[in-house]
Amino acid sequence: MFRALSYGLAIGALLIFAGLGRAEEPVDTAQSIIRKQITAFLNDDAATAYSFASPAIQGKFLNQNLFFEMVKRAYQPVYRPGNFAFGRNKVVGDQVVQEVLITGPDGKDWTAIYQLVRQPDGAYKINGVQILQSAPGPAI
Repeated sequence: MFRALSYGLAIGALLIFAGLGRAEEPVDTAQSIIRKQITAFLNDDAATAYSFASPAIQGKFLNQNLFFEMVKRAYQPVYRPGNFAFGRNKVVGDQVVQEVLITGPDGKDWTAIYQLVRQPDGAYKINGVQILQSAPGPAI
């Protein structure tokens, strides 16, 4: 009886931890996609950077070069980050919202809010980025 109880508890614990792992999966996937797109920007790889954009975003640009030029102009801190780190995140249904804290090429701090949406094939794609200049914190 003790052995059966032990096995039952072990299986229950595995199921709980397996569920927790799945809850983190969309966030891990989103962060990996963001990291890969930023790397593509740093390498001036327009095709790869564009491949992480959702069909809705891709539909707004005739080709990857126009997308890339828009990012260079309007999202300079994302295009050429000095440094970046992941902040808060939220999963709502098929969407992941991920905060990215960025030091831009000019040394100023920015916050980029990424929205990623799961596609019919199960992959996540970047569906929008809002970028805000961060207020300076207290002196240290």
